[in-house]
Amino acid sequence: MKLSRVYSYALLGIEAKLVEVEVSLARGLPSFSIVGLPETAVRESKERVESAIRNLNYNFPVKKITVNLAPADLKKVGTALDLPIAIGILSASAQINPTNLPKTLVLGELALDGRIRRARGVLPASILARDNEIENILVPSMNAEEAAVVGGASVYPVESLEECVNILNDGFKDSFDVDRDKIFQSFSNFSIDFEDVRGQAGAKRALEVAVAGGHNVLMIGPPGSGKTMLAKRIPTVLPKMSIEEAIETTKIHSVTGALPPSEPLVAKRPFRSPHHTISYAGLIGGGTYPQPGEVSLAHNGVLFLDELPEFRRNVLEVLRQPLEDGTVTISRARSTLTYPARFMLVSAMNPCPCGYFGDQYHECTCTPSQIDSYRSKISGPLLDRIDMHITVPRVRYDDMIDMEPGEGSNTIRERIDKARKNQEDRYKEEDIFFNAHLDSKKIRKYCSIDEESRKLLNNAMERFGFSARAFDRILKMARTIADLEGTEEITSPHIAEAIQYRTLDRRLWLMK
Repeated sequence: MKLSRVYSYALLGIEAKLVEVEVSLARGLPSFSIVGLPETAVRESKERVESAIRNLNYNFPVKKITVNLAPADLKKVGTALDLPIAIGILSASAQINPTNLPKTLVLGELALDGRIRRARGVLPASILARDNEIENILVPSMNAEEAAVVGGASVYPVESLEECVNILNDGFKDSFDVDRDKIFQSFSNFSIDFEDVRGQAGAKRALEVAVAGGHNVLMIGPPGSGKTMLAKRIPTVLPKMSIEEAIETTKIHSVTGALPPSEPLVAKRPFRSPHHTISYAGLIGGGTYPQPGEVSLAHNGVLFLDELPEFRRNVLEVLRQPLEDGTVTISRARSTLTYPARFMLVSAMNPCPCGYFGDQYHECTCTPSQIDSYRSKISGPLLDRIDMHITVPRVRYDDMIDMEPGEGSNTIRERIDKARKNQEDRYKEEDIFFNAHLDSKKIRKYCSIDEESRKLLNNAMERFGFSARAFDRILKMARTIADLEGTEEITSPHIAEAIQYRTLDRRLWLMK
């Protein structure tokens, strides 16, 4: 009996787990079996591996071939185990020098002619190699930059099984390297800017407050008022991603196959805008082999839900856990997976089914019952997790023909960065990062107000009938507005501005 061992990986959630591909060649009737909980794509690798070996004129052993994927109780999913299985067979049949195998991680999908195709989850695999002090990693050429941005193990891109065999037999020579900072900079530029937005000064100010404090936002306005245009530009004013955030976000996109081949690193904050027909599993994650959903793909960025009432109510309700915890937990019979999902929720909707309720230029054709039914599609618990409700009115003609550019994203981001720095310094001893994460106890500690502000807030509570939860939201927004001004004291102008971002739920939502 001849035995070989090759190191590869399997994905569990967004983490890579080390897999030992053990290949045994024994006497007996010719057969080829794979054990160790392989799913369908892994079992089908037998045909791809045999064809690739024969088409490259290597000898395929006419023996009883047993491939064990250890640990045997970990489900193996995907096609990245093709290449290590082929290397294991060639090593066990003495066609590859086994000296370099114990210090090498191998991965890749094989074509029938021996070419190596792109694999998923290469960045987590590269992190696995680094953490386990594996010296070398053989990856498909299209995944080379993705693997190299991690650092640690030396990366060797390969185009075919033959090239992989030559490297293992001749020794590792010139590894592939990248300038991580250069890649990060080249992919972190935006083609859009807030200066493109005409008018909407009030909405832009509200979004600046929302981003500075990490507050979730609901924009309400007629069709064509610019809600989507404003939302798409929010990532341009979010603080730039750190390398650590970029790698964490890239891991999620890598395991789902959402990482473009030309973009090895997610260097700018994600903007995800799923259609309102999305399923429960598509939004939150799931499936037979649980995959991250849109809430995880939006991690460290923005999740934009346009036409919010058109989403199915049960789909929207699953947002409550990630909005509270910043994670998503998916439980199955054999495993429980937790994906990161800390994002800024930005949603938009029309004020009524026809879209023109309250519009001075178009007459609304909806009945009161239709309007009430339309608005009631959004549950109270979900609304309670949205700090700011803002109106986005129709753009005036004078603003549309104005050729002067508005305030740019870089200028707005500078103010936001300063406000975020104030919060970082204030909460360095706390387990929170933004004002939006303050609970009732911390609100009393960090959001104290003077007597004039108390009177103003009390009058607003009585006039608009705000709930206790709305009271807390107003104080948190006032705290953010004060941070934008660079002051620790919350004064009555800050409270007044915060109140206008909450009057909508009384003035519009409860109007019959």
